[in-house]
Amino acid sequence: PFQCRRGMSLFSLLLALLSILLSNSNAGNPPRFIKVPSDQIGVSGGVASFVCQATGDPKPRVSWNKKGKRVNSQRFETIEFDEGAGAVLRIQPLRTPRDENLYECLAENTHGEETV
Repeated sequence: PFQCRRGMSLFSLLLALLSILLSNSNAGNPPRFIKVPSDQIGVSGGVASFVCQATGDPKPRVSWNKKGKRVNSQRFETIEFDEGAGAVLRIQPLRTPRDENLYECLAENTHGEETV
């Protein structure tokens, strides 16, 4: 427990307690990738799958982007795992050269975001 010392006002003690409580409420970590996607070479009509997973506190959510925009197509399937902290991007059938591009995995939580 806390002790009120000579020269320390009750107000100062309350401010110190409030500071401790607020610093604990902001505890957490920004996302950090523990599994990153790797480059792939595909053939037209084939399949490409990319996997990414992140950790953080609170647990981050991951999503996939193509050219800076969230992937959106019937041929692009996103399969989440680990309560959304991991995801597989599956492209089927591949259409070259249209699907040849940079795909990014984005992990976000209340403490920040990270992209690979």
